[in-house]
Amino acid sequence: MTENQLPLDPTPFVTKAPVIPVLTIERAADAMPLARALVAGGLPVIEVTLRTKAALDAIKAIAGEVPECIVGVGTVTRAADIAAAIAAGGKYLVSPGTPPDLASALADASVPVLPGCATVSEAMALSGRGFKVLKFFPAEASGGIAWLKSVAAPLPDIRFCPTGGIDGKNIATYLGCPNVLAVGGSWVAPKDAIAVGDFARITQLAREASVLRAAA
Repeated sequence: MTENQLPLDPTPFVTKAPVIPVLTIERAADAMPLARALVAGGLPVIEVTLRTKAALDAIKAIAGEVPECIVGVGTVTRAADIAAAIAAGGKYLVSPGTPPDLASALADASVPVLPGCATVSEAMALSGRGFKVLKFFPAEASGGIAWLKSVAAPLPDIRFCPTGGIDGKNIATYLGCPNVLAVGGSWVAPKDAIAVGDFARITQLAREASVLRAAA
């Protein structure tokens, strides 16, 4: 990152909907109907994790054929993932955690980034590098809502997208935290629904999730 240059801000993406579906896609053929189902339900911003062999092909398919969907790339754990993710068409990047070498590489990325943190020290270090919107992961295991409320006063300039252990039962409380812009979750795209091609069910779950901000 050059002097005085800040990482690109992911806020415009993160605030488009209250939930960012976190997707682990096993078959690239599922990518386009899955993305279309989520968009139809009101969730146009998604995160496809780099956890499967089909991930990059799935990202390419969505980026190329579902332009109304903003596809991000998650589970970015090394610098080499950045170039591959952007080349596949990823519009933003997400890391589960952010060691210093990865933070440096992400700060230079040509797309916005949601770097992951789980502690106050990690959040402060990332904020010091210019990242102002962070992924809080694994949220429930790392203190959840109590942690987010506790850091709101000492870290007033940082906003979070908590992910990990969040579902329809606790999402409204998370969205009620003033330092939370949105949450990430996989419950809106169940693996069993994807496996059998029940994309109508996924659209319905997305539709229910898309209006949850007002209920928080």
